[in-house]
Amino acid sequence: MSHDDIIRMANEISKFFSAYPHDEALKGVQSHIHDYWDPRMRRALKAYVAEGGKGLSPLVLEAAAQL
Repeated sequence: MSHDDIIRMANEISKFFSAYPHDEALKGVQSHIHDYWDPRMRRALKAYVAEGGKGLSPLVLEAAAQL
């Protein structure tokens, strides 16, 4: 899976939850990624965040740091 795919999917999740209060949005993004992404996808996201996470929304960056 490419970085572009990870960025697109993570940001779509973030966009959905952005209407919620911050704490709920953060938990929603974390829960969705934990529950619906396979371990390879989660590892790819974490690795991309460790490289700087360019292009990821701030909500995704915060959620990924707490996965």
